[in-house]
Amino acid sequence: MTARIALLMGSDSDFPRLKSTVKTLQEFGEEPEVRVLSAHRTPEEASAFAESARERGIQVLLCAAGGAAHLAGVIAAHTSLPVIGIPMDNPPLGGLDALLATVQMPGGIPVGTVGVGGGGPKNAALLALRILGASDPSMAKKLDDFRVTQRDRVLEKDAQLQNTLKDS
Repeated sequence: MTARIALLMGSDSDFPRLKSTVKTLQEFGEEPEVRVLSAHRTPEEASAFAESARERGIQVLLCAAGGAAHLAGVIAAHTSLPVIGIPMDNPPLGGLDALLATVQMPGGIPVGTVGVGGGGPKNAALLALRILGASDPSMAKKLDDFRVTQRDRVLEKDAQLQNTLKDS
């Protein structure tokens, strides 16, 4: 199966916090291409990856980086594919620097950006899946089912809370 989504990270130290991205994609039947490429330490390889992504079947690129967080912007400068930035919550600024670097792209180089921290990596996966779902009815159905499951879980937790409150 050819990967339709690529996950790039600026450092392998980011991977433990990106496992939820890979897991979420796999739960929807997508096996991502996962790479360590740096905007600063491997600029030629990063740009070559972006330039060849479409030919290899990639449809969405997820780019995780902390600090200066230039990876998503560099990748977006070298492709017309959708790029989603995942700002990593690294010290010393807890990810604020990465968030601002990722979200403040110049006009003409769009990068979708998710939040810093726990929900960001999973939301990046879900956003990539929604992009695929726009033209893939099977993926759209999986996402619709996921939304129903989320709803049911919240309503179940609410019912449990109401029972707990009633009993106390």
